[in-house]
Amino acid sequence: MKALIIGAGIGGMSAAASLKQQGIECEVFEAVKVMKPVGAAISVWSNGVKCMNHLGMGYIMDKLGGPMLSMAYLEAKTGTVMTQFSLSPLIDAVGERPCPVSRADLQSMMIDDWGREKVQFGKRIERVEQDESSVTAYFTDGTSATGDFMIAADGANSAVRETVIGKKIERRYAGYVNWNGLIEVDESIAPKQQWTIFVAEGKRVSVMPIADNRFYFFLDVPLPLGLPEDRETLRNDLKGYFEGWVEPVQTLIEKLDPMTTNRIEIHDVEPIDTFVKGRIALLGDSAHPTTPDIGQGGGSAMEDSVALGMAFSETKDIETALAAYESMRHERATDLVLKARKRCDVIHAKDPAATETWYQELKEETGENIIEGLKQTIVNGPLG
Repeated sequence: MKALIIGAGIGGMSAAASLKQQGIECEVFEAVKVMKPVGAAISVWSNGVKCMNHLGMGYIMDKLGGPMLSMAYLEAKTGTVMTQFSLSPLIDAVGERPCPVSRADLQSMMIDDWGREKVQFGKRIERVEQDESSVTAYFTDGTSATGDFMIAADGANSAVRETVIGKKIERRYAGYVNWNGLIEVDESIAPKQQWTIFVAEGKRVSVMPIADNRFYFFLDVPLPLGLPEDRETLRNDLKGYFEGWVEPVQTLIEKLDPMTTNRIEIHDVEPIDTFVKGRIALLGDSAHPTTPDIGQGGGSAMEDSVALGMAFSETKDIETALAAYESMRHERATDLVLKARKRCDVIHAKDPAATETWYQELKEETGENIIEGLKQTIVNGPLG
């Protein structure tokens, strides 16, 4: 039995590892010639780390995961601590730590774990055909590949999704722009083992520790869609957006490199009705693109892959297994998309009164409610 895996990102490589555990041969195809991850880093919460352990890649998380031991929200104009607490109760409750990691390093190590020489790069999919016994992928370079089934992990702009759901769907702009990148740890910005978030005015500045003494940072600003990007003016633009914010934020803006800082207009899509059509299944962002506001995009793709393996462990009948995969994942993945959307709207002041209420709640927060919310998100995955 052979699977065609479309996409060599986090979802595709997780899926390949999961199917390999079930004795299924996989051919992996990636559209780009050189992997260039979108975004500097990724928050892999405990559910995603559990999935990586299950897939035999836990060592990657051990190597790349930052020492994020606590969490704090600060009022961005005054620097007043709104809430600050240890993440140990969460780790104790769910049995695994969260691991913020470099996205580029994560993808590279996952590809190396599979075997870089076994990934076919420069294979952009153009169309797909399936019959009762096989699926064929046709690529823009004129080549094709045939397998018994296909896992399409080709991202939020999936070329395969329309084949599965029968229509083209437009992405929905979430209303804000995110800038992100990496800098060396600087404790004048934030403690080196803490996830620190500055909030005010529906904006957010965050720093997380990752491996090798680095901070992953991101800055969010509600802005209209389609504004031009100019790296030459980025630092001054950010100073304008965050005028009056505390010195640690100003230090971060001074330290970031405009040439390597990513700018992303954040989108998601309306939840789709199905992830599967016959012998083709969508996985990760191709199935359920989400905003990053609860940090579950990568983790959800890892969960998909674990569920896919579980489905094939019960039966090697392809259409039965893919239907079981969809049954395990559709409600959970949809819930994460909608939960992230709801959190996005509160963080970024879609309703300013709701955002102000959240700020006031943070000032009274001991950490218990936040930890409970994180726990409920984590434990509903396929590995508990």
